[in-house]
Amino acid sequence: MTIRIAFKLFASLSDYLPSGHRGNRLELEVDEGTTVAEMIRRYNVPERSAHLVLVNGHFVPPSERARKRLAEGDELAIWPPIAGG
Repeated sequence: MTIRIAFKLFASLSDYLPSGHRGNRLELEVDEGTTVAEMIRRYNVPERSAHLVLVNGHFVPPSERARKRLAEGDELAIWPPIAGG
């Protein structure tokens, strides 16, 4: 069975979305039970670059990403580390 999710990559991470894609958001169908870590790997986002990971606005720490399963309608958003000045 599949579920529909939104997958958003911000700043430089948007380069990991499929070539020719416009914007930073994809609407996807994924297998039920897909984890946050699997999505990060599927799009070849380097672990060190997946700094801020949110599911529906809630932070998912690195230690929970392999266990956090996505559900129908979830929004997975990932930001890289951001340096300010």
